Amino acid sequence: MEYLYVGIGGVFGAITRYGLSKWVGQRWKGDFPLATFCINITGSFILGLLIVVFSTAGPSVTYLKDLTTAGFLGAFTTYSTFTYEIVNLIENGEKGTAVKYFLASIIVGLTAAFLGMTLAECL
Repeated sequence: MEYLYVGIGGVFGAITRYGLSKWVGQRWKGDFPLATFCINITGSFILGLLIVVFSTAGPSVTYLKDLTTAGFLGAFTTYSTFTYEIVNLIENGEKGTAVKYFLASIIVGLTAAFLGMTLAECL
């Protein structure tokens, strides 16, 4: 049954990511991959928050954990697009932007996850 929950969450995560990527892409014309950056940072924050929430919730919400973390957030965030965009920036001569994107994604992503965990602990 857990696979079903992960699959359902994954469908909605992928659709949400696709929609947000299109929406941001229509409004942002810079070289920096803002859509993927925002999606991955948001996903890191939410995952940090949910990890703490589910760690104290007990086994009765395992299905909800599977649906939201592995399912929705697993499909919502995207490491493959992140790496592709870095390679693409480098190939297009945008090495400085590639480095900024890489560093910002790692630093801000970890910070967002930590903030999500901290917020959950305060609730």
